[in-house]
Amino acid sequence: MVITLVILAVAAALFIQGKIRADLVGMSALIALLLFGVLTPQEALSGFSSTITMMMVGVFIVGGAVSRTGLAKKISARILALAGTSETKLFILIMVVTSTIGAFVSNTGTVAIMMPVVISLAAGAGSSPSRFLMPLAFASTMGGMLTLIGTTPNMIISGALEGAGYGPLRFFSFLPVGVICVVVGTAFLLFASKWLVKKEEEGAGSGSAGGRTLAELADQYRLKQEERRARILPGSPLAGKTVRELKILRALQVSILDIRRRKKHPRLFESPIEQLMPEPGSVLLEKDTFSFVMPEEHVRKFAEDCKLELLDESDPLSSPEHKYTFEGFGIAELVILSASRLVDRRIRDAELRENYGLRVLGLRRKNETILQTIADIKIQAGDALLVQGRWKDLSRLEKEHTEWVLVGKPQEAASRETLDYKAPLTAIIVVLMIASMTFNILAPVTAVMLAALALIFTGCFRNAEEAYKTISWQSVVLIASMLPAAIALEKTGAAALASKGLIESVGSYGPYALLATIYAVTSVVTLFVSNTAAGALCTPVALQAAVNMGLSPYPFLFAVATAASMSLAFPFSTPPNVLVMAPGRYAFMDYVKVGAPLQILFGVIMVFALPLLWPFAN
Repeated sequence: MVITLVILAVAAALFIQGKIRADLVGMSALIALLLFGVLTPQEALSGFSSTITMMMVGVFIVGGAVSRTGLAKKISARILALAGTSETKLFILIMVVTSTIGAFVSNTGTVAIMMPVVISLAAGAGSSPSRFLMPLAFASTMGGMLTLIGTTPNMIISGALEGAGYGPLRFFSFLPVGVICVVVGTAFLLFASKWLVKKEEEGAGSGSAGGRTLAELADQYRLKQEERRARILPGSPLAGKTVRELKILRALQVSILDIRRRKKHPRLFESPIEQLMPEPGSVLLEKDTFSFVMPEEHVRKFAEDCKLELLDESDPLSSPEHKYTFEGFGIAELVILSASRLVDRRIRDAELRENYGLRVLGLRRKNETILQTIADIKIQAGDALLVQGRWKDLSRLEKEHTEWVLVGKPQEAASRETLDYKAPLTAIIVVLMIASMTFNILAPVTAVMLAALALIFTGCFRNAEEAYKTISWQSVVLIASMLPAAIALEKTGAAALASKGLIESVGSYGPYALLATIYAVTSVVTLFVSNTAAGALCTPVALQAAVNMGLSPYPFLFAVATAASMSLAFPFSTPPNVLVMAPGRYAFMDYVKVGAPLQILFGVIMVFALPLLWPFAN
């Protein structure tokens, strides 16, 4: 027992520290339990053959098809359009639509689908995106409580109940709990989300045509404040040279944003100004003007050495109506996902120019914006990159769902998105999957795996490799390695000892006190470890405590599933919280200020609601 507790305590500490990948920590703990003889090889590997693990694989594929065929985005955009310009209606619809998608798609995938749509609609309503993005992340998490496949802890407690002889839960067994979470969360956040809007952001979306404009995006990255414009004078060493040949640009850390020159013979009604994207082969000519960003202390030296005339707003080519009105190219924002291949790579090594024809202009991390000397910065999950490229290249970015989320795109480009022809077929397969589970025609794992195969065979993915890419293998390995931990806790008597301690400390105060304690402990644990780990560790203890007191395990295990999933108080507790941090310009305390009261409110309500839904009596 001591060995088991030590191994799991070390694993929990490593989960909290976060320096080692969660799946590697889980596998290391599993191997340690195997080496010390706590588990047999069959028991240690049982997690990889578990119905929970296989169902999780199928859920990722189904969710990937819903996302990749454009089904979820198209449906959400049409429903959200019902809100018009009413901020309250828009908020409620965002919460309802996001939580509904979250019932069938992973919370990370849900946020990836909804974030660009929400940012565009917020701007159209004249509102700040920060009012909606944190509630969006929370809604994706709350929606996971609506169905059996919505979140991993739901599947864990279903497996535990089946293993204890109570039978598995049905697809919509979680619906009452999920509805409570969505209703309470929406009502609370409708008012609390107003705290998230910074004074300087109020009205930021006013005047937009339904999407964040290029000027607004440039303003968020301080391009307006730090951009300078210069004209190339006769005799300048820059004249006649390509951008690639100018070593001084690299030496002085100059980032050119665009090149403008007057056309020799403009056509009738045509703009007399030609705008060029600064590519390595672009040639600079006398009388060209170009905008650039560089350290302020180098500006005068750069202008003097290169015979440049620094321009101000009075110059026709520097006037606001000419700024950011890119022709054929533009800027957009990428939020890096945790599974992206760019994580831990320097920006100069990211090969975005080679693979996508893009230049990285700036980076936002938490509340810090960096525009200069960014080439050697290592990219982290949740970072937002401001990139520049041709619209045809920027549109390709949306296909890389596992790498990043594309946000900040103008409405003009967004309007060109169309529904893929496989979306109706995807909808039919998903509906059949849900129906088969709802009416108990097929076992949940059978229904999910059959749906996943059907989506692959019917061409809802280009090939099987694309389907495999939608699976978060880190999550799969984590849950497969943590499920045997429950066997170890039960086998060594550690679960019985923990449940005995719970009963002795709070059992005399009645079942409500025990339920509240289990919920509180799980809620605290899930702030520091993944919901998978929290569910796997707390489920056997809660089950044993309920059985020892002669009570029904249902309210206690539902408390574990709910508490493990509703991790809202810290930004790094769940991937959705991290994803919206940079685009929403949130600080750490914003999550504490809004998420912590909501997490506590859920706990109080569930302690009284769960026994009404599933009585304590066996």
